[in-house]
Amino acid sequence: MKNISILVPETAIIEAVADPLYMFKAVNQFLEASGRASLFNVKLVGMTKEIKLDNSLFSVHADMLLHEVTRTDLIFIPAISGNISRALELNNGMIPWIVAQHKKGAEVASLCIGAFLLAATGLLNGKKCSTHWNAANEFRTMFPEVELVDGSIITEEQGIYSSGGANSYWNLLLYLVEKYTDRDTAILASKYFAVDIDRDSQSSFMMFHGQKEHQDADILKAQEFIEANYIEKITVDQLSAMLLMGRRSFERRFKKATNNTVVEYMQRVKIEAAKRSFEKNRKNINEVMYDVGYTDTKAFRTIFKKLTGLTPIEYRNKYKKEPMAA
Repeated sequence: MKNISILVPETAIIEAVADPLYMFKAVNQFLEASGRASLFNVKLVGMTKEIKLDNSLFSVHADMLLHEVTRTDLIFIPAISGNISRALELNNGMIPWIVAQHKKGAEVASLCIGAFLLAATGLLNGKKCSTHWNAANEFRTMFPEVELVDGSIITEEQGIYSSGGANSYWNLLLYLVEKYTDRDTAILASKYFAVDIDRDSQSSFMMFHGQKEHQDADILKAQEFIEANYIEKITVDQLSAMLLMGRRSFERRFKKATNNTVVEYMQRVKIEAAKRSFEKNRKNINEVMYDVGYTDTKAFRTIFKKLTGLTPIEYRNKYKKEPMAA
């Protein structure tokens, strides 16, 4: 029997508490229906017996308090909401318990923005992690010692798991179902919950807003210039000269401020514009490519797939109602 502890933090997102509970209870039913014994003992665990969520719209009753759980096999840290710093402060009491259980052998899995609470334990230091793409910049700022993996649905390192944005945590749930049971049970669960199994990237869902939460005014000017003139052929030398800065100094400061090289940033801006164009109009691949400043079809397709996980045609067909012929 595997003991699963689903934490119920203050400000937790209710779905991220209910969904893993639903998943593993359903898997128990699948196992029993096939003549096997149920495998998972699932409990909701909180710092108090009753946790009010979403401005008291929901009330969750914990099965057990933290101190009542002496040993567990798997801990889920659900997504949290609202001001992250405030949420971490409210749930600070969970951190020693998570660390203690991990030392006893428990695996730990964060769902979406639950990665912030997991990172606050220090267990992710020097390790890879995924979270919602929209929280990536804030995460990097708060936890620079953690290697955030852009676009990843699932990370696994030394018994610590994380999932990407929003509903992508279903893929982590399926991954763990397969790990603890078998492939056939995971496939059955994927069909029952209508979740694509083995999806490993959230890249196609990402929107690039540019990393601008830094204090480097010169680099911000460069970012704004790139975003206003992405159709043009902009060079690193041009930007550094515009800012009266040496090229090496400019590249170093740009990377520090944005977590991208200058070239990577320009590529992301162009591809984001291409994505918006594919979503909104019926232009063909070459038209969109020229609109965002590319003239080499192979280069455009290669960079587009690298950043989104999909070819331009696949992306267009995914987000437009009427598929576009190859």
